[in-house]
Amino acid sequence: MRMEQMYQEVILDHYKHPHNRGLREPYGAEVHHVNPTCGDEVTLRVHLGDDGDVADVSYDGQGCSISQASISVLTDQVIGLPVTEALGVVDSFNQMIGSRGTVEGDEDIIGDGIAFAGVAKYPARVKCALLGWMAFKDAVLRIDGAADAVVPAAATPETDRARNGETS
Repeated sequence: MRMEQMYQEVILDHYKHPHNRGLREPYGAEVHHVNPTCGDEVTLRVHLGDDGDVADVSYDGQGCSISQASISVLTDQVIGLPVTEALGVVDSFNQMIGSRGTVEGDEDIIGDGIAFAGVAKYPARVKCALLGWMAFKDAVLRIDGAADAVVPAAATPETDRARNGETS
């Protein structure tokens, strides 16, 4: 069986049998993201444990097989990880997906996310694959206390000003 075919099966399996689908409580943040290009959407909840690990990620959404399977894969990859490590997984997936096929991705970091490597070659589908991953990142940044632990790694003058309540 070719690798591409195996990846397609992983995507189809996550689409038909999604993991962590169905909104659950408790949660520290809930976000709703929509891909205006195709109409894919997700409502995603993140709950962090007292230890700062990602205790739970749940979601509900609709859209193409790529967007919905990608969200299922995301939940498998980040639940149980410390927030900073989970965001590192998101960044690794984002680099692979945004590379137009030049970055292979590291299966040890992104797990089944590697199945979406071929999507990187189709710019129209990249937003589909990233929908849930960006929603997760957004939700984590909204949770009290998590932003302080995360923002400095990706800080820009704009985010520093916004975090300090300053305006441009």
